[in-house]
Amino acid sequence: MEMSEIPKIAAVIVAAGRGLRAGGDIPKQWQQISGRSIAEWTLSKFQAHHAVSTIVLVIHPEDRTAPYFPDLPEKIIAVDGGATRDASVLAGLQAVSPDHDLVLIHDAARPCVDENLISRVIAALSESSAAAPALPVVDALWTSSDGRVSGTQDRAGLFRAQTPQGFDLAAILAAHTAHSGGAADDVEVARSAGLEVRIVDGDERNFKITTPGDFTRAKKLLGDAMPLPDIRTGNGYDVHRFGDGDHVTLCGIDIPHPRGLQGHSDADVGLHTITDAIYGALAQGDIGQHFPPSDPQWKGAASHIFLEHARDLATSMGFVITHVDCTLICEEPKIGPHTSTMRGKLSELLEIDASRVSVKATTTERLGFTGRGEGIACQATATLVKA
Repeated sequence: MEMSEIPKIAAVIVAAGRGLRAGGDIPKQWQQISGRSIAEWTLSKFQAHHAVSTIVLVIHPEDRTAPYFPDLPEKIIAVDGGATRDASVLAGLQAVSPDHDLVLIHDAARPCVDENLISRVIAALSESSAAAPALPVVDALWTSSDGRVSGTQDRAGLFRAQTPQGFDLAAILAAHTAHSGGAADDVEVARSAGLEVRIVDGDERNFKITTPGDFTRAKKLLGDAMPLPDIRTGNGYDVHRFGDGDHVTLCGIDIPHPRGLQGHSDADVGLHTITDAIYGALAQGDIGQHFPPSDPQWKGAASHIFLEHARDLATSMGFVITHVDCTLICEEPKIGPHTSTMRGKLSELLEIDASRVSVKATTTERLGFTGRGEGIACQATATLVKA
């Protein structure tokens, strides 16, 4: 699949089975490892991946009202599965909004999948309509009869299939709709529809929990690779020179002053700097990339437009702005009398409590362009946390 733009990607997590071989009083996907159910560990891996925008969890209808069923974030849609795995996957695919380009189908019982493997499958889909991870068979293969070795099997060209298996959404939905059932996995369904499936490198750690002993192995792997919280810090810096005017706009408020600040917009150096700090934390460029100064529509624009865009972008990427620290650098005007009002305005624009907003000022002891009263500089830091 050739893609010129960033694709919109969904993940379908299949968790509708009963998992009887694993033992226990409840289905294996809801049994706990280190304080989380297997399904929750699996979901967390896809929630944390930056490219996955939607997650559909396919469950057994009886699990929905069971005491072990967890509260799910809004990003995750739960749908009832069918009597077979094929039927469950089809239910999951039908729940994905058609505006998505790609879908990853993954077994809930593979909680040790990592970001790199998910990324490898997604990358392969830029050149193919289907891709799946697998491991080459390296052990000798035997045939048996009555519990005894009856022969050997050539292992050349044999692979152990894993998930997530990735597909063009429309293609795999059509394949599952037309399939008669009984497939071993979604690759078999895809191939029955004539799709070519590209193999990507699998991961030995990405095993499927099947028997009681697998819980011990998974606990060790998940304990060793406990996901770190996604905490981002971004820095911003901006400068505007003085020019004609009777006020300056700083951090969203107007302050009377014999000179104004020059800029393509309203030249609010405070809001510009905080906006850049948020973009920086998101690794989404800078204010000039989103609002080019060469575009006449932004001439004289109110800078809160830029800050609100950065705020909403953070939200869409699953982040919460937890703290902003802004330092205005100038000899004049005096900032101290206005910091409380500035903090209130920033709190309103960022939609966070004022206790999480810091505004302060300093001078350069009459050194440099700010010391000579030629303009105002600002630096800011924003902290974002993945919700």
